[in-house]
Amino acid sequence: MTDLLQPVDAYDAAFTGRHASTIDDGASPQPFDVSIWQRPPDAADHTLFVSRCTGPTLDVGCGPGRLVGELTARGLKSLGIDVSPEAVRQTRVRGAEALCLDVFDTVPDEGSWHYALLADGNVGIGGDPVRLLRRVRELLREDGVLVVEVGPPGVGLRKVRRRIVVDGITSGAFDWAVVSVDAIDDLAAEAGLNVFDHRAVGDRHAVTLLRS
Repeated sequence: MTDLLQPVDAYDAAFTGRHASTIDDGASPQPFDVSIWQRPPDAADHTLFVSRCTGPTLDVGCGPGRLVGELTARGLKSLGIDVSPEAVRQTRVRGAEALCLDVFDTVPDEGSWHYALLADGNVGIGGDPVRLLRRVRELLREDGVLVVEVGPPGVGLRKVRRRIVVDGITSGAFDWAVVSVDAIDDLAAEAGLNVFDHRAVGDRHAVTLLRS
């Protein structure tokens, strides 16, 4: 397979329903089923994310917008950001506001968001969780709340070079990280945050982070 796709183009293709998988550092391909993010939020989404947000919320890496769409439908000021134009388009179709932005770009209303979400493993964005957590901390107001989905115990922190394969065509590699619940305390502390609580629904885990 030849690197022909930019990673963002691979994400766009996956969000349009083309068959996709991911490969980390030469490991075996793993299914990349984005349809689970295109459905309405399930019970776990509500327990881990939606029910926690009672004020203006920023969804970082919003994908097709199931969370920010639900928050908007509940009347909350909400914004999704994602590097995939197709994901942003689908989020807007849900009736939510979304912008095609990298979290390290200038984000509207920096320093004033009450809540920020890193769902669906998005704590891995950029391959450096501490840098990402510090950045999101900057986007929140002083007493803001960051809700982060993490993996089940056992992995710790794993930094990888990830590729997306779409219909047999491999994207260029990009930095990603996998963070499990047993690694988040130390990473949060490095970023000036504390773990306030931890919730689990089935095999999904989310932690709430507050400023130290």
